[in-house]
Amino acid sequence: MQTQTLADASAAPQPAGEQLAEPVTEPATRPLLGPAADPVTVPQQAEPPAAEMLPEEISREREGERKREQSQGAERGLVLVPDAGTDADTDTDTDTGLGADAGAESESESESGAGAEAEAEVESGQGVHAESDPGPEPPPRAEPGGGPSSDLFRQYLREIGRIPLLTAVEEVELARRVEAGLFAEEKLANTPDLCSQLAYDLDRLVVLGRMAKRRLIEANLRLVVSVAKRYVGRGLTMLDLVQEGNLGLIRAVEKFDYARGYKFSTYATWWIRQAMSRALADQARTIRVPVHVVELINRVVRVQRRMLQERGYEPTPEEVAAHLDLTEERVSEVLRLAQEPVSLHAPVGEEEDVALGDLIEDGDAASPVESAAFLLLREHLDAVLSTLGERERKVVQLRYGLVDGRPRTLEEIGRIFGVTRERIRQIESKTLSKLRDHAFADQLRGYLD
Repeated sequence: MQTQTLADASAAPQPAGEQLAEPVTEPATRPLLGPAADPVTVPQQAEPPAAEMLPEEISREREGERKREQSQGAERGLVLVPDAGTDADTDTDTDTGLGADAGAESESESESGAGAEAEAEVESGQGVHAESDPGPEPPPRAEPGGGPSSDLFRQYLREIGRIPLLTAVEEVELARRVEAGLFAEEKLANTPDLCSQLAYDLDRLVVLGRMAKRRLIEANLRLVVSVAKRYVGRGLTMLDLVQEGNLGLIRAVEKFDYARGYKFSTYATWWIRQAMSRALADQARTIRVPVHVVELINRVVRVQRRMLQERGYEPTPEEVAAHLDLTEERVSEVLRLAQEPVSLHAPVGEEEDVALGDLIEDGDAASPVESAAFLLLREHLDAVLSTLGERERKVVQLRYGLVDGRPRTLEEIGRIFGVTRERIRQIESKTLSKLRDHAFADQLRGYLD
């Protein structure tokens, strides 16, 4: 296998409008997508590793590469959009080390897809626009109600509205670089004993892959806002939904397979919706319900709504259970779990001056009749005990918990008075005999009925 040097490649005549590819070994169909891919051969006089370069040198290098690629891309009719707020990732396939085969694929796609780009549909928030598109659609309106959260959301919409969208060709190219960067990162982590040149090439792919990943994420942030509108009012604010959706978008960028031919927005929508649904299941409820139970609740509710539309009446739990192949008890339990808790401080009525807690009966509180009877019993009991001696009265009070509500044993009372438990038992028996013969005994027996 022979490798063409950079000097030989530059000396050979090149067709007009085509870009010179860096020398590589025998290319694969999808470079750097598996362990069997051949390493990229780079001349020894290549630039120093990124770790040894100063930030100013890296910035100057990227700026020069961006200008060269824009001039070359203009010859091919391809307009490259720089990254918003960061240095643009404008290295070509030959600069990234993806190989001559990948560069040829990119050129052929840009040539054959020139007509398709002009016919690309303009989709709001889905990250794909034709080159002839006059500009991004105005961002959606912020949440109503005002306040700090609304101001933050408006600022966020203004910022993502400045980020240019991607063409279909740019989308595929960025996905390739992300995939190559992820492969290079895994290769570096699993193969510690790499030669310095190959390690440098892989490091470069990792950096370029991360830049492409950031560009692909930022260009599709409006898609997250578009999906988040469908979940407003379910327990999370718009900002929280967008935050969770952005996590799903990051996951979609990492898992996207451009070779299948699908649009990235179609694939990313599923991950964004899944991230928002999981967040609603975990955070929206006051009492957390497991995710699988939330999915079952959604199934039951959907069946209820469909049967209501078809039959014209609210279906019974038995009918829903038969439709879902569940037991009636399980459906009733799911419907009970689906109920949202209500605050006791929630206002009630048109005036909203009464709280819900004011209208709920306290089952543990005594009724007025019971409270009055208890006060009379206490008065009669104190009158009876006042006729006893001091030691007899204290023994009865401690024995039956008339002081603090905690009855004492004979042994405990004996330690208090310094006598045996048998002596306390004798005092108790004698005192109770006196109380039975007391004049108020009949009145006290009336409280037992």
